[in-house]
Amino acid sequence: MKNDIDAYYPVNGRVILHVDMNAFYCSVHAAEEPDKYRDKPTAVAGSIELRKGIIVTCSYAARRRGISTGMHVNRALKLCPELVIIQPDFDLYRKYSTAFMKIAYGYTPLMQATSIDECYLDITGSRQFGTPQQIAEEIQRRIDEELGLPCSVGIAPNKLLAKMASDMKKPRGISVLRIRDVPRVLWDKPCGELFGIGGKTAEKLRKLGIYTIGQLAETEEETLTKAFGVVGVWMKQAANGIDHSPVLEEREQNKSIGHTTTLPNDIQAREDVNRVLLNISDQVARRLRRKELVAGGVQITIRTPDMKTITRSRTLATPTEDAGEIYEEARRLYAEHWSWDKPVRLLGVTLQHLTPKNESAIQLDLFEYEKQPKKEMLTKTMDMLRNKFGENAVVTAGMLGDDPSVLLRNHKLRGTSLQMDFVSEDGIDLP
Repeated sequence: MKNDIDAYYPVNGRVILHVDMNAFYCSVHAAEEPDKYRDKPTAVAGSIELRKGIIVTCSYAARRRGISTGMHVNRALKLCPELVIIQPDFDLYRKYSTAFMKIAYGYTPLMQATSIDECYLDITGSRQFGTPQQIAEEIQRRIDEELGLPCSVGIAPNKLLAKMASDMKKPRGISVLRIRDVPRVLWDKPCGELFGIGGKTAEKLRKLGIYTIGQLAETEEETLTKAFGVVGVWMKQAANGIDHSPVLEEREQNKSIGHTTTLPNDIQAREDVNRVLLNISDQVARRLRRKELVAGGVQITIRTPDMKTITRSRTLATPTEDAGEIYEEARRLYAEHWSWDKPVRLLGVTLQHLTPKNESAIQLDLFEYEKQPKKEMLTKTMDMLRNKFGENAVVTAGMLGDDPSVLLRNHKLRGTSLQMDFVSEDGIDLP
């Protein structure tokens, strides 16, 4: 005879939870300092000049006053003068992220963290803890009681619907979304509300006369593949609530990315040291971007001619993938902790506190925010050229110094057809 709980679990199927923290960064600050932040309109914005910054996230009290993510801080303060602006603390966010995922992991080893504030759980084999609803309620309650954080939980037979369900009731909601519920719950919504469909894709669907998820579900597959390729097949399946992707067990991220250079001769001149640090920073930043990570800390390594080694590090206010920012931090660390009259034989740069880029809010001030798309396009172009022609296909003028032959000789750059392209702020100037 079946146990009553068994009736809640499919014989041939899965039960997936999506745990989504509500206004995570602001909620963390409210949990840490409730007297200061709880139930108040707050926003996290990481610019040094906060009035020129961009809001990364805001509390629900702030949202009720018209504040939203991506809004300029000065505009937000006009809408809500009592808005409390908070500088980000990524070490604190990582601490709370680890804590809530540890609670979730206690109910199944099949946990997949997709960002710093959300994860999927496959609880198909977790019936010893109760029904899916009971497990969701217990996880939500424990995160609230033990950490002081609100979360929403979606319950569904696959990841797609679990994600859609967790968005249905915020904050502190628990929602169930079955495949049989899809026509009633989702089909009248715009295509852009289907998880995985962005604004540009939704616009292209509208040009095809497809406005709602229901219309997408009923569109001929051939029409979609003609317009979108294999993605069209996925869109039709998703609109019908079908998703076969598994919950992938969490894999440990790289703890650090570093590179050291043993120099052919001792150096101590400022321009020589800075040139080497710039080259190393560029290399580690490229490896970081290749892994789609950002760094929350920079460490330098210095080795003297008598083989004495020292390291110095600093945590960054905001995670970065930018070689220029990494270089500036490495240069500052060297200037602060080493004397220019002391020679060095080895230099190294190591990036620490690594997180996936899509988990991190890279905060910019207003002016950098406007320049960022152009800057990212330049970086992608440089990476593309290096992928095709080799690491030395693109270098900056700062890497060469006054005499490019000195750099080539000292670092033994080989290749009979080495191409040097000089990069300006506006783009790549090919000869």
